[in-house]
Amino acid sequence: MASFLVQVSYTPEALSALIAKPQNRMAVVKKSVENLGGTFTGSWMSFGDYDLVMLLEMPNNVSAAALAIAAAAGGSLKAIKTTPLLTIEQALSALKKAGKSGYTPVVKP
Repeated sequence: MASFLVQVSYTPEALSALIAKPQNRMAVVKKSVENLGGTFTGSWMSFGDYDLVMLLEMPNNVSAAALAIAAAAGGSLKAIKTTPLLTIEQALSALKKAGKSGYTPVVKP
């Protein structure tokens, strides 16, 4: 399974609703992730550009995109950012493949 970092910003209305009635929404998110064949790894509230960060494992990019689309369509988010994550082994493999790609830059350093 592929790993993803998901960052979420709530709308002001959603934050107001959560202040008025604090609730842990992760059970809802976990169920949606599982319905799409994934595994919910963890979540953390944060501050700055995003209010919440989550780590998920999803079977593929299409499933990760489906979750992001469903969450965005709900109307409680002003932003959602999904970032695919590579293991160190996958990154090393990508580096090796990059060296064999034959790509040439416009200007060599």
